[in-house]
Amino acid sequence: MTWDVLSVIGTVAFAISGAIVAMEEEYDILGIYILGIVTAFGGGAIRNLFIGVPVSALWDQGSLFQVALLAMTAVFLFPNGLLKQWKRWGNFFDAIGLAAFAIQGALFASNMNHPISAIVVAAVLTGSGGGIIRDLLAGRKPLVLRSEIYGFWAILAGLIVGLGFANSPFELYTLFIVIVALRMLSYIYKWKLPNRAFKRTKTYQNHNL
Repeated sequence: MTWDVLSVIGTVAFAISGAIVAMEEEYDILGIYILGIVTAFGGGAIRNLFIGVPVSALWDQGSLFQVALLAMTAVFLFPNGLLKQWKRWGNFFDAIGLAAFAIQGALFASNMNHPISAIVVAAVLTGSGGGIIRDLLAGRKPLVLRSEIYGFWAILAGLIVGLGFANSPFELYTLFIVIVALRMLSYIYKWKLPNRAFKRTKTYQNHNL
């Protein structure tokens, strides 16, 4: 039951997130559907490749595809005034998708008895893979590479699930809420991981003619 709920939450959130990005980039309705589907299911496809599950397993999720299409259609039909307000919630839906799919990916790998390293990788790929593909197709710098903390929260979710700290439905839903809250706090307050910038200095040579 927890697995199914997280799947629906993540699918709807990422489908809406992809649709919003597509409309911001002024894509037509076909572009909106393509970007939304890629965002909602791209992370799962990448995860399956890395942990040895056939990518074709995604086609068994027919009901989730229908849910994604309904969510994107609803967003497309929203009045312009309401849609402008909804665009501000793009990061919130992305945070929901990140948390839901990171936990789902970790559970997927854990149920296959993979080591904790694989569980963490599955959490990161499932949680951020679709968003990375979405941003690349939209010509944007992927969220996971931006300054605010993003992918780290998927790693944290994978570690907590992999170490057995979240097993029951209550613990998993609590983890979901915590990851969403942490992601939104890192976006609002611009929390950053340590970084080191390296800029090349341009050298100019004067040539005597």
